[in-house]
Amino acid sequence: MVSTGGADSALKRARLARNMTLEEAADALNAITGGATDASLVSAWESGRRRTGKRNRAGLCRLYRERSEVLFAHQDGVATGVLETSGTAVVVKVLTRWTDLVEAMADVVAEAREQLVVTGSRSREKAYLAAIETAVAQQPDLVHYRVLYGPPRHRALADHLLRLLELRDPSARRNGIKTLHIGLVEPAAALERFFVASETAAVVPLPSFHGAEGFDCGLLLGREAAVGLVHHGREACASARPVETVDAVRALPVGQDQAGEA
Repeated sequence: MVSTGGADSALKRARLARNMTLEEAADALNAITGGATDASLVSAWESGRRRTGKRNRAGLCRLYRERSEVLFAHQDGVATGVLETSGTAVVVKVLTRWTDLVEAMADVVAEAREQLVVTGSRSREKAYLAAIETAVAQQPDLVHYRVLYGPPRHRALADHLLRLLELRDPSARRNGIKTLHIGLVEPAAALERFFVASETAAVVPLPSFHGAEGFDCGLLLGREAAVGLVHHGREACASARPVETVDAVRALPVGQDQAGEA
């Protein structure tokens, strides 16, 4: 049997991404398959000490909404670094039109239930910003991270940050958890990142395929890449300067820069 070599397998990462214990995963799987899997067997599958059978593989793929070749690579003798070995398989769709890009970004936001990470300081698309505000308002358990790279480039983003603070108080806790994080990455020389990611999907805007200006194309990415970007954004936010009061947001200078969207 193939070992994970000390690194978490994709099977384990899928469970952790859903904040499930071993016992909860076993119960959820049994509800799908009608089997009698227990926590110790799930642990053995995750570590590669035991090989998962066909029925339980199908059940776990359904539970985690992920492909078999991703979840069980560590059992099948495939390298465990799925992102490194799967290449373009992590890309669900290439977005070549501005309307498709905005729609995909709004869909990632609307489908987020656990975590929503948005990075960049250039957002100004009203429908996209409104989708974020709706998600924050309607999903009280959703933890939202907004990572700025420099102050807002557009007034629309500054106003959006103020609306977020109207919807939630970053100093409050829901079930002991802080659910709104807004941070400004410093120094200003830090390279800006543009993406929106949830626990299930992500969109990364790209420079235009059609001209020299703007970011009107992008990539829609699946769960494995999305989870990685969520971790990326959370780490960036943790090291950023908090901008989590109305006065702090209003003190930010608002620039005028035409490139980018996130």
